[in-house]
Amino acid sequence: MSYNYQHIIVKPIGGRIGAEISGVDLSSNLVEDVVNEINQALLQYKTIFFKGQHQLDDIGQEAFAARLGTPLNHPTVPTKKGSNHILELDSRGGRADTWHTDITFIENYPKASILRSVIAPEVGGDTVWANTTAAYEHLPESLKVLADSLRAVHSNSYDYAASASITTEQREKYREIFTATEYETEHPLVRVHPETGEKTLLLGHFFKSFVGYNSTDSRKLFDLFQSHILKLENIVRWRWEAGDVAIWDNRATQHRAINDYGDQHRVVRRVTLEGDIPVGADGQPSKALKQEVKRDISHLNYGEESFYEKVS
Repeated sequence: MSYNYQHIIVKPIGGRIGAEISGVDLSSNLVEDVVNEINQALLQYKTIFFKGQHQLDDIGQEAFAARLGTPLNHPTVPTKKGSNHILELDSRGGRADTWHTDITFIENYPKASILRSVIAPEVGGDTVWANTTAAYEHLPESLKVLADSLRAVHSNSYDYAASASITTEQREKYREIFTATEYETEHPLVRVHPETGEKTLLLGHFFKSFVGYNSTDSRKLFDLFQSHILKLENIVRWRWEAGDVAIWDNRATQHRAINDYGDQHRVVRRVTLEGDIPVGADGQPSKALKQEVKRDISHLNYGEESFYEKVS
């Protein structure tokens, strides 16, 4: 995939994933040609980075995100206090430090995420992304045939924010919120990207099991395909500074934050965009299996490490 960019400067970072974009200040006022080229770069490089976007605040981030798609709030985690669509990830409340694709436990999981660094550690706290399209492309043909035939159940019944830096009480409170509604969705292991037509592997830590396989065999198959995703050739790493923005194609990547910064404070804020229902190599779509409401959290906001009642 090649493209002649006229309105932005694109500097590739890795051979298979990642590019730094310059020559643009992100805002809701960008002309359509610039927005289109940003989206094109996202499709081509899967993860793109913008340094020093200090002009963005929460409102500006939400407004810019809306130029790329329709914001989608996390189905179980409350938004940041005072915002409409911001999910705040504060290291004092937990750390998402395992490989995942955002919110794959729902049918139409996000097509993209826009992440802005607010407080960056002096050392450590980088984020890494893996290109799941390249992972599929470089599978042996026999594994491609197997992958094309597999379907997997994804669930949010998983403590993804567990961290040694928070107490057991805090962890249990977060888990109670995160699974307030329990979801299960069946996805194809291989989805066809709706914009590029590329095949890409769909796994990550919300994976529960493969359809038709027991838990032991499911885990072995997961480890096999996940190991291909996490080959170093497929990975890009970003060293954060406050004001940096990363955007990733959530249909073609996995990511994780690196938990190597001890007690230093780290805050990032994310907006996700609505995605479509995946379709497999065989033309079969994903399907929802379970949506069980256990607790109503519509009255809650998140801020300063805790969940708060909304003020009406």
